[in-house]
Amino acid sequence: MIIIENKLISDDVIDHAFVCDLSKCKGGCCEEGDAGAPLTKEELDLVDEYYPTIKPYLTKAAVKQIEKKGKYQYDEEFGWVTPTLPSDNEICVYAYREPDGLIKCAFEQAYNEGKISWKKPISCHLYPIIAYEGKHGDYERLNYEPRKRLCSPACALGESLQVPVYKFLKEPLVRKYGQEFYDVLDQIAKQGAAGSEE
Repeated sequence: MIIIENKLISDDVIDHAFVCDLSKCKGGCCEEGDAGAPLTKEELDLVDEYYPTIKPYLTKAAVKQIEKKGKYQYDEEFGWVTPTLPSDNEICVYAYREPDGLIKCAFEQAYNEGKISWKKPISCHLYPIIAYEGKHGDYERLNYEPRKRLCSPACALGESLQVPVYKFLKEPLVRKYGQEFYDVLDQIAKQGAAGSEE
């Protein structure tokens, strides 16, 4: 366990390798799971703000589901989450499938095209790291939780490229916790690697 301020980080974050292999998984994390993507309270406002911009990217079924269920919903276990489409393998309503089967995020696509300034929910951006808040919100646990079957190509690619989980996820880690947090994590990882070589 690594402790940085009030963050408890699993050793797996630096000990394991991971690089998304979209050609193999097709973005399946957007449709596999027990609920939609978790959203922070701040992100609810962003979903509201950017929905008109990303609506043209969505399927008719997704728009219909959003009009029926709302742009987000509350789940007893996960808190605020994006709705999903039961008729399409519980895919997130904000995702859409390309002809080749690749699943894309409407928010990320609009961001990449310069139409909005928010990339996507931080829970999606951080995956396969999942952040859990302590019961009283006074600390966070960061666990490495890839899906065994879906993410096996990403684990294999990460191993072959020798890219640790935390390095692959540098952008979202900095986005959520800041550059200083990432630099400390990187230093701890490097010290551990140097120690194992001695």
